Amino acid sequence: MKKIIYIMGKSASGKDTIYKELIRILDVDTYLMYTTRPIRKGEVNGETYHFISYEDMQEYKIEPKNVDLIEVRSYNTVHGIWEYATIKDVQLKGKKDLLMMGTLESYEKVKKFFMQDSLKSEYKIIPVYVEIDDGIRLQRALKREQMQENPKYKEMCRRFLSDEQDFSEDKLLKNNITKRFKNDDISQCIEEIIEYIKK
Repeated sequence: MKKIIYIMGKSASGKDTIYKELIRILDVDTYLMYTTRPIRKGEVNGETYHFISYEDMQEYKIEPKNVDLIEVRSYNTVHGIWEYATIKDVQLKGKKDLLMMGTLESYEKVKKFFMQDSLKSEYKIIPVYVEIDDGIRLQRALKREQMQENPKYKEMCRRFLSDEQDFSEDKLLKNNITKRFKNDDISQCIEEIIEYIKK
């Protein structure tokens, strides 16, 4: 049975760093989401996300391409609509366990896709929810934004507040996510995640 290890957490919780370290440590295939948001300083197309145009994203919503669309989310940011999507592509066809990263909402939709009757005997989905103190998270988000050529502080604040709703306790419990990985010490956090997914 193929494992899908799904990393998620609020913005600036350290999930991106953990994701990269797990790629380095584990023998897994990876999946990168698609997004229409602008690329940030330090990001690389095809390594952080697949950055595509808003128009290209809309093409996936039209028949017959929409059969390839597992899930799509639209966020009304202070800079306009940004979209993120999980699209069926060659990334899903590898034989190794698969490492993915996204939001709780995307996890829910990806889980629904892989747990349909025709696929559920082939896949086991393992949610990995990373969390950290909100004060530290806010400091990290601010520091990251200050490094950008054109900092988007309003969007940073919107995203920070939105995370409180997107990752509410009710929504976590609804998705049976009870295991938490505290990212106070990243090395220890990664060790705990590896031990958990190997069970």
